[in-house]
Amino acid sequence: MRIDIITLLPELLDSFLNHSIVKRAKSKGLVEIEVHNLRDFSSDERHRRVDDYPFGGGAGMVMQIEPIFKAIKKLTSERQYDEIIYTSPDGEMFDQPMANSLSMKENIIILCGHYKGVDQRVRDFLITREISIGSFVLTGGELPAAVMTDAIVRLIPGAIGDEQSALSDSFQDNLLAPPQYTRPAEFNGWRVPDVLLSGHEANIENWRLQQSIERTQRLRPDLLEKE
Repeated sequence: MRIDIITLLPELLDSFLNHSIVKRAKSKGLVEIEVHNLRDFSSDERHRRVDDYPFGGGAGMVMQIEPIFKAIKKLTSERQYDEIIYTSPDGEMFDQPMANSLSMKENIIILCGHYKGVDQRVRDFLITREISIGSFVLTGGELPAAVMTDAIVRLIPGAIGDEQSALSDSFQDNLLAPPQYTRPAEFNGWRVPDVLLSGHEANIENWRLQQSIERTQRLRPDLLEKE
């Protein structure tokens, strides 16, 4: 799998892409992640400007279409992409099923937004999908790009040591994960539930399922409505 991220601030992604599971997946050759500085595609060689004032007036600046077009054209001339994603607060909400779907793609471009957003023609003609990580506004699209990349990469077979771990995460099957415990079995008078110490696999799985359902009903009842 290959993920290309187009951004104004590539340094914001350096640390994230070179640690933990993402780094491990890269070192194993499971995923290739390339970060591209949008300013490298600016026609303004001196100032490397990629934004301008909005037509019709108003506060803020807008990312220009020309450098974005050049960046996407260069990438798409080298390989075919399954999705060209724009990180936008008003895009479709990113969730676990979407991460599952994107993890099965071969090549993805993620365009990080900034300022007051991009020239609308980028959204109309250059991208295939707009995705949001929540109903709030961030300074830029680097954090959403990092969040999506992490959620996608950890689902690639071999990215994490125990593949079953990813399949039992929260939001798989629209349920929150059950409570987890580890040693010691008793601490400060607080005991681990006896069923988890019983060694009876069927009872443990049934307890975990019931806990997942109860937690979902209490904390995220909206997930159950998706059934």
